[in-house]
Amino acid sequence: MTTIYDKLLAYGNSDAYPFHMPGHKRQITDFVNPFQIDITEIDGFDNLHHPEGILKEAQERAAALYDSRSTYFLVNGSTCGILSAVSALVRPGGEIILARNCHKASYHACYLGDLVIHSLYPQWEPKWGINGGILPEDVEKLLTEYPKTQAVLLTSPTYDGAVSDIRSIARICHAHGVPLIVDEAHGAHLGFHPYFPESALKLGADVVIQSFHKTLPSLTQTAVLHVGRDAQVDEERIRRFLGIYQSSSPSYIFMAAMDRCVEFLKNEGKERFEAFAARLEDFYAFIRGLERIRIPGYEIRGSYGIFDFDRSKILLVPAAHGGDWIGRELREKDHLELEMAAGGYGLALTSVMDTEEGFERLRKALNRIDGELADEEAACVGRVGAGVESALDRRSRSVGYDGVVHNEIVVSLREAYDGEKETVPLKESEGRISGEFLYLYPPGIPLLMPGERISRDVLERVAFFQEEGLSIQGLRDYTAEYIDVLREAEER
Repeated sequence: MTTIYDKLLAYGNSDAYPFHMPGHKRQITDFVNPFQIDITEIDGFDNLHHPEGILKEAQERAAALYDSRSTYFLVNGSTCGILSAVSALVRPGGEIILARNCHKASYHACYLGDLVIHSLYPQWEPKWGINGGILPEDVEKLLTEYPKTQAVLLTSPTYDGAVSDIRSIARICHAHGVPLIVDEAHGAHLGFHPYFPESALKLGADVVIQSFHKTLPSLTQTAVLHVGRDAQVDEERIRRFLGIYQSSSPSYIFMAAMDRCVEFLKNEGKERFEAFAARLEDFYAFIRGLERIRIPGYEIRGSYGIFDFDRSKILLVPAAHGGDWIGRELREKDHLELEMAAGGYGLALTSVMDTEEGFERLRKALNRIDGELADEEAACVGRVGAGVESALDRRSRSVGYDGVVHNEIVVSLREAYDGEKETVPLKESEGRISGEFLYLYPPGIPLLMPGERISRDVLERVAFFQEEGLSIQGLRDYTAEYIDVLREAEER
């Protein structure tokens, strides 16, 4: 029998290098035995749900660093921050404008509040096969069309690094008297160096949620919720819902990790980010010399809603095969583990804690792969029907393919999720109303949510993603062969 601890220890002691979360990259070695400092709310250590002492001071230090009005430690990850923000700013049964590429936690918040969702669609960047940004004019259009909207929620940066024009979007929201919530889970490092985009907090967003653990030296599950200095929100309601969604037994180990992370950024951040930016710039210069591995950079800014781009997220697109292939190559031959490897590309998440050794190992591996792809290409020359095609290219040439999901909402999320259902084969479900979620994971964006009509487009996407090795989650049937739909008598 292999325990979780045994497997973790074996991985930690191996030579595998993590180009994935968490952002500490296993480089922190001076943290003591966690059991030694694992306590509860004893005298002198304050209470996260009513901070008056050491925890209040720690959160104030974080607020000063990020220049927020208030910053709250989240020991249940960014998920509880999203749940709290939505619940606080949108009354039960109210209306929300929600970007369709938001994380599943945003939809769970809408379910809990029985909210009316108005979908805000990101642009689609066809060359690289990723979601682009949110256009400010699309926000304006929806706010005008739905004047009872109580909040706008979008994700920036995306999992792949696309950053929307938050300043313009915030101005539009405020002109309509509506607060802007930004899921910036993948952007806790933004704003600490000009090489990276500015944080949504500095650009006028009212509430910003960040995951420390994704891109900074902190433990998994640590995150923060920031309230902007000029935010017109009821902060007491935010605190109330944080008390509901956060654990009543918050981990002092997590809170200590966040406090240490803040001190790290304050004391060492400038020097560390300078070195990080230099390593990334050297890497991008190297990658431009390769012939069969493509990688997006700053050139994608200014189109498809991509106002800026976070280059700490390295998208590796092989000229042949797919993301799952390059992921396997790096894992099996070079002991490099990517954050995501499926579909048309692999995603290497980097952080301020990545070492020069790690980048050098990645350069050597990609140089090897580039050469092997050249040899494979040469071997195909002259053969009938010869040539290799990447998963991205296959998807891009698909008739009418658009990576953004446009599904018809027929009934509310709550009504569908709680309604009477029946189970049918997924392949035979076209036209029915979904009774459950269907996620592409990672990053956890719903392809389908309860209440949406199942289209031929969705089914074709699922089939393609499964063929390319992506993980389809959310369905009660783990095999993704069946789906729960509303009983026909309840469909509209």
